[in-house]
Amino acid sequence: MSQVDLHIHSTASDGKFSPEAIVGKAAELGLKVIALTDHDTVDGIPPALEAAKAFPTLRLIPGVEISTDLADGEAHVLGYFIDYTSRELGSALERFRNSRQGRARGMVTKLAGLGIDIDWARVQEIAGDGSIGRPHIAQAMLEKGYVTAFKEAFDKYIGHGGPAYVAREKMTPEEAVELILRSRGLPVLAHPFTVNDPEAMVIKLKAVGLVGIETYYKDNTAEQTGAMLNLAERYELIATGGTDYHGIGDSSEVMLGGVEVPLEAAERLIAAAKLAQKPANL
Repeated sequence: MSQVDLHIHSTASDGKFSPEAIVGKAAELGLKVIALTDHDTVDGIPPALEAAKAFPTLRLIPGVEISTDLADGEAHVLGYFIDYTSRELGSALERFRNSRQGRARGMVTKLAGLGIDIDWARVQEIAGDGSIGRPHIAQAMLEKGYVTAFKEAFDKYIGHGGPAYVAREKMTPEEAVELILRSRGLPVLAHPFTVNDPEAMVIKLKAVGLVGIETYYKDNTAEQTGAMLNLAERYELIATGGTDYHGIGDSSEVMLGGVEVPLEAAERLIAAAKLAQKPANL
């Protein structure tokens, strides 16, 4: 069990557990540093920070995960130590959330055309107060037996290029990095193997201010982790990591703290934030 998990989702986006519950679970497991990084929203950060006050040995880093588009897929950018009260950040994320709802409706309609009948009201119910995302659609498909696992829903239907995929409002990875920097955050490329050429992406984003790369990740092989460590060293980036935990209960999911992330990864991130003089979030 790791003491660090820098990639966690809550009910504020498409996770199963509330921000407060995430904090409680992390403390119970003995984690020392976690980051709440919901998709395109910072709504979970205030309650998570409040809950963390009860656990003085646990450090909570306020974060976000911004979804961006590429010609041949997607790239996600994590922002750590962000100013979650930033009006610019809030407005940009609100546009993304509104786009997500229209996108999700479009996917449900496309699925119906493929003979996969899921109820939009059920998707909304699964999402609750959080931002609607593809995992909520996958959950509805799983409940009705159209797929046997979340990954199958993405691989066969709602992943990029799938027959029920719908694009959302577009932001480039460079724009996401710049937005995070303007929000006093530290931008990190998430799960780099979801892009076709991780090194090319790193070079492009390093030029606009990327400070880290998610090296320790649930889907990585040992060889992939090694390759990303090498990449981080060559481009002077912080090697971060996490589980991308959603709490969905799928058999393939890695549990909170289940990816071995060195404590040094969190310490380097914290040191970089201090060096950048971000007192509001430290």
